[in-house]
Amino acid sequence: MTQYPDGMLVPGMPRDADGPVFGAPWQAQAFAMTLALHEKGLFSWSEWAETLAAQIQAAQAAGDPDAGDTYYRHWLAALETLVARKGASSHDELARYREAWDHAADRTPHGQAIELRPGDFGH
Repeated sequence: MTQYPDGMLVPGMPRDADGPVFGAPWQAQAFAMTLALHEKGLFSWSEWAETLAAQIQAAQAAGDPDAGDTYYRHWLAALETLVARKGASSHDELARYREAWDHAADRTPHGQAIELRPGDFGH
């Protein structure tokens, strides 16, 4: 188990000698959101580690090959679970925003910043 930051445990985090390794910007953003919500006191680090471990175990039980390319998808699913469990959002609201971001990404030319607009909701 990897420790990050200040001795906090993070099960199976992809990393190199310099620290966490991210394959895409959204992975770093999910990581940063998790740290920020922890620092704000939404959840304890042990809650986070337990939720992430449970998510990974459930995925493996459902057939995830654990090839390393799905780690941050599990990370994001664990974060969404904790955010909903703590009442900071709901699974429905998170799904609504996920769909809106997908719509915004589909209409945004490659290399440009994605801008979420009111019209992105409800598609």
